[in-house]
Amino acid sequence: MKLELNRLFPKIIIYTIFTFFLSACSESGDTDSKTSAVAPPSIQAVAKEEINENPIADSESVDWSKYGNNYANHRFSELNQITTKNVDQLELAWSYQTGIKKTFQTSPIVIDGVMFITTPLNDVISLNAENGQEVWRYRHDLKGDKFCCGPANRGPAVANGKVFTVTIDARLIALDQKTGEKLWDVPISDINLGIDEKMNPISNMEELKGAVMTGASGHSASLAPQVYDGKVFVGITGAGYGLHMEVEQDGEPTLAVGGFAGGGHGLRGFMMAYDVNTGKEIWRWYSASEEDWAGDWVEASSGGESFNRDIESEKANYEKYKDSWKLGGGSIWTTPALDTELGLLYFGTGNPSPQMEDSTRPGDSRNTVSLVAVDVNTGKLKWAYQQVPHDRWGYDVASPPVLIDFVKDGKTTKAVSQASKTGWLFVHDRATGELLMRSDAFVPQENIFARPVEEGVRIAPSTFGATTWSPAAYYPELNSMFIAGIYTAAKFYSKKLTPEPGKPWSSFTFFKPTTDPTWGNITSVDLTSGKIKWEVKTDQPMVGGVMATAGGLLFAGEGNGNFNAYEAKTGKQLWQYKSQYGVNAPPITYKSNGTQYIAVASGGSGLFKYAMGDEILVFRLKQ
Repeated sequence: MKLELNRLFPKIIIYTIFTFFLSACSESGDTDSKTSAVAPPSIQAVAKEEINENPIADSESVDWSKYGNNYANHRFSELNQITTKNVDQLELAWSYQTGIKKTFQTSPIVIDGVMFITTPLNDVISLNAENGQEVWRYRHDLKGDKFCCGPANRGPAVANGKVFTVTIDARLIALDQKTGEKLWDVPISDINLGIDEKMNPISNMEELKGAVMTGASGHSASLAPQVYDGKVFVGITGAGYGLHMEVEQDGEPTLAVGGFAGGGHGLRGFMMAYDVNTGKEIWRWYSASEEDWAGDWVEASSGGESFNRDIESEKANYEKYKDSWKLGGGSIWTTPALDTELGLLYFGTGNPSPQMEDSTRPGDSRNTVSLVAVDVNTGKLKWAYQQVPHDRWGYDVASPPVLIDFVKDGKTTKAVSQASKTGWLFVHDRATGELLMRSDAFVPQENIFARPVEEGVRIAPSTFGATTWSPAAYYPELNSMFIAGIYTAAKFYSKKLTPEPGKPWSSFTFFKPTTDPTWGNITSVDLTSGKIKWEVKTDQPMVGGVMATAGGLLFAGEGNGNFNAYEAKTGKQLWQYKSQYGVNAPPITYKSNGTQYIAVASGGSGLFKYAMGDEILVFRLKQ
């Protein structure tokens, strides 16, 4: 302590003198009154950080109050009780079973020692964060039995004394934070829109023999809401879903994904803002709109890769199909980031509709497969960056955007980054959308923008993408972004159809996975150069996301039930827990009564055939 005071004494003296000087100047009228008696931020920061190097970490209780732990979606925590030196002493503190064994993707929220989670069928549960005892449970009564995208929910939001959640039957619900009593319940959309009973697998195709339809277009909602300034922000999904089928391949079930030409199916995706107190709609922004729907007829990516478009043919057909925006797609899958100073909300949009089949939607399908910034108060578009104009492959902008400081050549730019399904991390100027950097590919790419053909063309990453909805994590001190990656290869087919009464489709375009090995990885990307710092390969595609802490750690789960801790600087695995179910949800951390906890949902994924369950797992250091 004596050494610490000796080291700090000169800085404290300087700070005191500087503050006294400003105060004196203020009294004599020599400085602007807005700065009177207040040291410049740099002086304040030095004094505060030196006297208490990590005030958040040293607090007795620290919440995880938002989906990404802050509006920037960092998924990084300043907590450092658990470190690279003691993480091998982690043990299970408690677990909780929800009773619903389906795809479990919830990201818990912890506030004032209480944990809030959601289930795949939209129950909301409040738990004691220290022992897992149930406080209350809201049981959702689903309206209908046909949902486009399967049972899944990515977590609640808690603010203004309320718990907010969206549902697979496309509703937004507000509950009392202390009791779970339902305060209001509003429909986001009609779940019957877009459902087409005539759509079914094309059983006469050799590649799809025996296929069973598992999903089609239809509005739903699964993201964790974001709440700010009296508004709840939520997006709708299922707009460009096309058709999902389960087919058998080498004796194992696998997923095929496709879309029809000329069927008139599909919907428009949108982001909405609601009043936190009443549930009244404040604004709505549509991904697909008549304004500039054709776009700029872009032929190549930012790196020069060709999109393999027939621009001449598209332009010739545009007048005939200029109204395709009315069913234009653009689902919104994940929680937005928010810059409170700029007043901008950032989120990604999904593929245009019809999915994969492009003959009836010439043009760029502007603002689909895009990173978008809109005004938080009005929903007015500020800028949009389209990663894949005229998307054929289902390369939705799905992983949540993350706000970062981009530093290059001594200049710091407030930026927004997004880990894409194409396999690159994009970094943009937050205010303008200007592309500042595109990283090296974090998953191998092969024929990434190839057009479909009758006999099928091999593509990687396929429609699963190089990363999916899984959130990335930002480690400011290391200037690194950590991404959960997927490697799958698939063949991309286009088959002509003979139109039938009630089935006017002229062709069917679809992906079917190959039997080649699949795997996953966690990648550390340098946020200045875009180079890969390190990569850890996993036996299965990584789904669920990552979380980093100031203890020098990175946490992530696998489909085989492994829940792992890595050294963030090197990727070295330091600890592992084996769950009976897939760990395919994003971890969080919090502190209660002086103890740091790590929490994660363990419930697998139906889409990836990972063992489904219903557990919340919570860990702490051995007592």
